[in-house]
Amino acid sequence: MSTAGLNPHSRIVSGMRPTGHLHLGHWEGVLKNWIELQKHHECYFFVADWHALTTHYQDSRGLEANTFDLVMEWLAVGVDPDRATLFVQSWVPEHAELHLLLSMLTPLGWLERVPTYKEQQQELKDRELDTYGFLGYPVLMSADVLLYRAGGVPVGQDQVAHLEVAREIARRFNFLYGRGEAFDALLRSAHEHMGSKQSHRLIGWAKQYRESGASELLNRIAHTLAEDSRLDPEERAALFAEARGSGREILPEPEALLTRASRLPGTDGRKMSKSYDNAIALRDDRDVVTRKIRTMATDPARVRRSDPGEPDRCPVWKYHEAFSTEETRQWVETGCRTAGIGCLDCKNRLLEGMLHELEPVWGRLHRLQADPDAVREVLASGSERARIKARETLGEVRNALGLARPT
Repeated sequence: MSTAGLNPHSRIVSGMRPTGHLHLGHWEGVLKNWIELQKHHECYFFVADWHALTTHYQDSRGLEANTFDLVMEWLAVGVDPDRATLFVQSWVPEHAELHLLLSMLTPLGWLERVPTYKEQQQELKDRELDTYGFLGYPVLMSADVLLYRAGGVPVGQDQVAHLEVAREIARRFNFLYGRGEAFDALLRSAHEHMGSKQSHRLIGWAKQYRESGASELLNRIAHTLAEDSRLDPEERAALFAEARGSGREILPEPEALLTRASRLPGTDGRKMSKSYDNAIALRDDRDVVTRKIRTMATDPARVRRSDPGEPDRCPVWKYHEAFSTEETRQWVETGCRTAGIGCLDCKNRLLEGMLHELEPVWGRLHRLQADPDAVREVLASGSERARIKARETLGEVRNALGLARPT
């Protein structure tokens, strides 16, 4: 995941649904990214329990237990509550209020065109998904990230369309409610300070951008505004918002931080998934992990011990890339391609590195299981911190809508 274009002060927001125990694919593909992000950014990581209900509403009996199990696994692998804010979505009711308010201005067509809407209905035919909650999933996701004014949101390729809905909702909200007399006065002042020639040039570029959507025009506008010393920061922001067809930026548009898919396949070589029964869970003990690795599928072209193999065709090699040292990987590549080692030799060497990395995780998990109150305290404290930030944003949203509470 690249954060090269992200402001170092940007806030990061990401969540996971509590629908069961995590496997090594989640650790490799999501949690290791979180651990790096928390070192350099203000991070909000939440348990998306309301989101779990969009597809699992018919049986929610395990939701609370899954929530605490999920957070235990986060903590065990190194997500740090002293560096990141960890909370439960339903413990911060501001998510629900912002979801309601944003749903009032979100066109139905935006939701129906999200690719995963139809795809999941086809894939999950055993569940009744003709519900408002399932259709409105992207609006709730939008509320989750806009509530904290997220600068970046780590997403997989399948979630990019959801985040684009969040960006469109933010843009529409700012256009509808971010103008008013004060904003218009600021624009007039900014155009006067620029001078008529530069002002007309900017208006022309903005018109072309809104007609074509060409990003190079928006970049040109941003560069021109940044270089104009006659403007103060508020005037630059107002002119840029006007150019994009927006108003005052009440809800910033979050950027997608595209995460790479986990490199770890399932034990049968397919995508790792609990539904395929081919996953190695974070909670699997030493004996279970050893058994699953030793029975893993390998290079199908290597039928006999004397046949040379090709690591890139072998699912086990992906685990070496994640868990083994450079020295071990070189040993595997040479030995496999020359038939100098057998598949069991390769797997046994892999287990040395895997178990070395997993044993501290298991130790932390056991300690957390013995002290569930510590996990509850992490979530209670994090949820209260999240509410403080959420109330700030919601207060501005309510003011913009004319829904300000009396003081």
